[in-house]
Amino acid sequence: MTTAYEACSAKLLQTPKKWLITGVAGFIGSNLLETLLKLNQTVVGLDDFSTSDGRNLEEVKSLVTEQQWRNFSFFEGNICDLQTCRRVCEGIDHVLHQAALGSVPRSIEDPVLTNASNISGFLNMLVASKESGVTRFVYAASSSTYGDHPGLPKIEDEIGKPLSPYAVTKYVNELYADVFARTYGFRATGLRYFNVFGPRQDPEGAYAAVIPKWFSGMLHGEAIYINGDGETSRDFCYVDNAVQANILAACSENEAAIGQVYNVAFAEQTTLNELFNLIRGQLAEKVPDLTVVPPVHRDFRAGDVRYSLADIGKAHRLLGYEPAYSLKAGLEKAAQWYIEHLR
Repeated sequence: MTTAYEACSAKLLQTPKKWLITGVAGFIGSNLLETLLKLNQTVVGLDDFSTSDGRNLEEVKSLVTEQQWRNFSFFEGNICDLQTCRRVCEGIDHVLHQAALGSVPRSIEDPVLTNASNISGFLNMLVASKESGVTRFVYAASSSTYGDHPGLPKIEDEIGKPLSPYAVTKYVNELYADVFARTYGFRATGLRYFNVFGPRQDPEGAYAAVIPKWFSGMLHGEAIYINGDGETSRDFCYVDNAVQANILAACSENEAAIGQVYNVAFAEQTTLNELFNLIRGQLAEKVPDLTVVPPVHRDFRAGDVRYSLADIGKAHRLLGYEPAYSLKAGLEKAAQWYIEHLR
């Protein structure tokens, strides 16, 4: 039986669109770029290289045909500049807005910078997209929006108070999207990502995500730090699942699906202790001579949510979202990339 995503992909091959990806040189952005180019779409990319460099784009270039790569146009610029946003939105059918300053700790350290990118930049993109007549606007929301709400699994219409400046900015994105729909009739669809991981995710820096950071640390014989007792849990989502959700949200012909907010996850809860053992197991299988030292536990990190688990029923009902990769399956697929690029 054909899935909604397979049907959507087949339709795109028959009727190409012009897409804009902001944050295209980043982790999720470059994975979206690779998928769309392989579907023979025309893609415009925007990035200022503030949290990435050109390596991800070079890798995508090596994975697509010359003709597919010619369908890509890149602009270096910042979403905090409205004129730049207006320029890249000209003639665009679908916007996938991924550009943002991620990381809870970074937002605590510098809330002003996070606000400028995640709120002012987001508003600029909404304005420019509305003015240009963009058909679909899909943006990266965040599971951090659930804040201190204790309920599990997380359901889209039940949120608590934000626990960090980053969470505030991502919630404000949803408020702006709602206001633009009510005021201007311009509907934007938000995807609340839950701990996305996979190839091309940067392990470097103080704000690196846990999975690439731990792969890199184990491969280099470094100490692996676990914040708290290790029973903090997350709903880890392989990047191909996030790509699927973006394309489904942009292409859905279900009027009820447009302008909504959706959880994007696998709907499976994993503790940090369990994650450590899964990654160590993958490396033991693929790099048998590698020695991994036991983890070091340290204090809980400020602003972190204790437990996280998504309900993905809404995305399944309205978009046809069916995540193909569990954490284990995603780790199996990504491990070789981590070994080749991080060792």
